[in-house]
Amino acid sequence: MAYAWRPLFRSQPVANFRNELDRLFGDFVGHLAAVDRRLSSARTFPSLNVWEDGDALVVEAEVPGLKSEDLDIAVVGTQLTIKGRRAAEPGPPSGTYHRRERGTGEFVRELTLPVEIDADHVRASLVDGVLQITLPKSAAAKPRRIPVGRS
Repeated sequence: MAYAWRPLFRSQPVANFRNELDRLFGDFVGHLAAVDRRLSSARTFPSLNVWEDGDALVVEAEVPGLKSEDLDIAVVGTQLTIKGRRAAEPGPPSGTYHRRERGTGEFVRELTLPVEIDADHVRASLVDGVLQITLPKSAAAKPRRIPVGRS
């Protein structure tokens, strides 16, 4: 005897209802994913690159459109904090926005550094929208050569 596969929902109204529920649930999950992407990108402003260069760490942050007076940098122990404020831009003189993605307002980015820093000798510069912070390692964090004596 041959078995013929038959759909579980044969009536059209039930199948339509199921398809509509699948569509609504898919739209809702897609909307949540989009919101999560927006929130995660908002949390990670400014974008950072961090590397070690001999006796110092170097941090570069993208802060387009900001001036040095818009930024506040602090180092405590192994914690680097970059605070800033991007002023709200006036709207277009005439017309309506179709998309507005550039964030405004205050931001804070905190980063735990892998070594202790000599906070007295930290330098920062802002060139073409890129903030570069040079963080010299503290004497305690630098490797020391230990001579081995004969016994």
